[in-house]
Amino acid sequence: MTGAPELVIEVLSPGKQNEFRDKEAKLKLYSVQGVREYWIVDRFTKQVEVYRREKAQLVLVATLLDDDEITSPLLPGFCCSIGLFFPE
Repeated sequence: MTGAPELVIEVLSPGKQNEFRDKEAKLKLYSVQGVREYWIVDRFTKQVEVYRREKAQLVLVATLLDDDEITSPLLPGFCCSIGLFFPE
């Protein structure tokens, strides 16, 4: 039996339908399947939403912008500036 990934990183595609799919449908699916952390990278607004498992569901814990840094308990020692996600 294959389990769910611990971390899923999704890069939004243009369009409201894609945004709905990633922020609603996939979020629910990943939550039910046991994903521990879900990042939604929005290259249009240059932000990253971080969802983490709390009480058996994924909940939004941070919306990170250009000057913020992202870390994860799943990636010990990892730290990256959000600005590096969106090079000019």
